Amino acid sequence: MARMAELDYATGIPADADTIIAAISGTKDAPKLQGVPDELASQGLLAAARLLGGAPDAKTPVVLPVGERRVVLVGLGDNPTVKSVAKAFGAGVRAVIDTTGVRRIALSPGFDIAILLRAAVEGALLASLRTPVITTKVDEPSGHTFVVVCDEALWDVAHTAEVIATAVGTARDLVNTPPNLLTPSDMVVEVDDLIAGYDTVSMEIMKKNSLGRGGFGGILAVGGGSDNPPRLISVRYEPAGEVEPKAHIALIGKGITFDSGGLDLKPIDSMVTMKGDMAGAACVVAAVCAAAELELPLRITGWLAMAENLPGGGAYRPSDVLTLRNRMTVENYNTDAEGRLVLADALARAAEDRPDLLLDIATLTGAKMIALGTEPVGVFASDDELAARVIAAAGDAGETAWQLPITDEAEEAIESDIADVRSGGPRFGGALVAAAFLRRFTAGLPWVHLDIAASEWNPGPAHDFVPKGATGFGVRTLISVLREFAA
Repeated sequence: MARMAELDYATGIPADADTIIAAISGTKDAPKLQGVPDELASQGLLAAARLLGGAPDAKTPVVLPVGERRVVLVGLGDNPTVKSVAKAFGAGVRAVIDTTGVRRIALSPGFDIAILLRAAVEGALLASLRTPVITTKVDEPSGHTFVVVCDEALWDVAHTAEVIATAVGTARDLVNTPPNLLTPSDMVVEVDDLIAGYDTVSMEIMKKNSLGRGGFGGILAVGGGSDNPPRLISVRYEPAGEVEPKAHIALIGKGITFDSGGLDLKPIDSMVTMKGDMAGAACVVAAVCAAAELELPLRITGWLAMAENLPGGGAYRPSDVLTLRNRMTVENYNTDAEGRLVLADALARAAEDRPDLLLDIATLTGAKMIALGTEPVGVFASDDELAARVIAAAGDAGETAWQLPITDEAEEAIESDIADVRSGGPRFGGALVAAAFLRRFTAGLPWVHLDIAASEWNPGPAHDFVPKGATGFGVRTLISVLREFAA
């Protein structure tokens, strides 16, 4: 599992901290130190930092030796946001964490605003995450401790940040795992291990035969070409005791453990990172575990639609007609549009429980990448008010989200001459077409679709709190949505 710094708490800078991470805030013309003790602030830190390029808007931290300590100053600007604070403190940690002698780091954001303090701690912890490598070398523990300096009343806020960062680390671990070590059946084992410590979380697994009896034609078709059969995993969280859940939320994650494209084979450059095509499922199980850790007053059902899309003898074909869980027939358009098929089956099953919200998350379309780039998640929803609610929750989490429409043209693109619906259409507007298809399987319930294509993977280099490889993007948004519905 990913190694992360341990967390401790104090109301002032501890004497044994070898490093202090604080901030320069304000404007370029009126900079000021924030979170720095008076005895250090009086030693000309601001003037020294400015000589080295430190400023409120500086993106590169300044590291200053002060006696036997290091003081790391990060720029917060005049109007810090959740995202900018997390990035700043992540960059501050990245600047020193591999430096010899740095072991006990005081995080001193100087905030009494809970959401910004949480962002600072999250950014620092996420930057400290180290993903294990598969090697003969001994995997040493992190050995770092972060001491969060704030009022005691905010220590619970810092703990929440720790829970969220741990969840992001879980998703990163799963996405980084090589596909020969994380097949659909391997995912069952991983999930079982993750939920083992929670009495409030249970798991059920549907294997190939039960998927056939249940009419899950999409999952079975996508997984038909692989010797590693598909699985549909449900992870259920119920609050302990007599707590009355405020809502039932169904989270549905795309879990393609490797996507070759099937018979519509991907080019090699597009295939090499396809172990990450199960990032949606990774986000879902990580969020469910975080909800259990935070003891949220919700009922949550996570659905992980797991399959491996390979061009074997049992592979499905373009133009096949499949029958999915809700008995709707689907004319298959392209075997590299497999994610929407497994999601459609899982959405249809989740809708049978009549939850208050269906929320699916998936690395779904290259068209989303063209429309929005790598970071913003594409948001589609059953209504604009619900979309706005989820976008606001993403903003509170420090992740960027942008609403996209489901147009009449997208609906027309999935009309079929031979079946109830076609799984795809013309290349232009492909993210919209995929969302239009998924909406057919939501039974008219409140629904949000998050397309995180390209957001789940950073080809490098690492920066602020974002590593090279799996990013865990989407986990913080899911947890933020859950916390908002639990409020």
